[in-house]
Amino acid sequence: MRIELDPRHPEPRKLARAVQSLRAGECIAYPTDTVYGLGCAMSQKRAVDALYEMKRMRREQPLALVVPDLSGISRFAVMQDAHYRFIKHLVPGPYVFILEATREVPKILMMKRKTIGIRVPDHPVPIELARELGEPLISTTASHEAEGEDPIQDPDIIDERFPRLSMVLDAGFGDVHTSTVIDLTAAEPRLVRAGAGMELLVKKYGMRSPTGALDED
Repeated sequence: MRIELDPRHPEPRKLARAVQSLRAGECIAYPTDTVYGLGCAMSQKRAVDALYEMKRMRREQPLALVVPDLSGISRFAVMQDAHYRFIKHLVPGPYVFILEATREVPKILMMKRKTIGIRVPDHPVPIELARELGEPLISTTASHEAEGEDPIQDPDIIDERFPRLSMVLDAGFGDVHTSTVIDLTAAEPRLVRAGAGMELLVKKYGMRSPTGALDED
């Protein structure tokens, strides 16, 4: 089911329908400040399993969390003072921060790891979904092997490629740039993947040379 909504001022009743689906253990597609994401409620194990199956991802491949604000990050990730000072200048924005996970993160999302990727998008739809849901959204890029694994910009194609989704929240075409991933588990921030928002990181922190990847939006 594809539901059109205003990307700047999403209609509350449409968001409420999406939250109802998430609470029922269903998966949805939604816009972000970068590419479209596929997601579900963090607490819904069967929905998390369904995401892995839909994307044909390896179970050891990490997913990220979407939270509405800084307090959400501190609830699900361990933030030292240095982390807070770094992150507060970048949220909301197109960044994923890898941090040590707190005990509130389900083990299914960490596997053998003790870290989690977490972000606060600069887009009202995922922010309001996470806020109304009362828990993080699981986040993975809306990409499909039929499209060459590039992020799918067109909500109609997302709807076609992922028939198991309960709904696609259509806010128009998405971006082609994924988010930038930053590892904060070492003494100094380390760039894992360059994406949207790199200009600010280069200018403010001189960050360069990505060394890996994480699958999220």
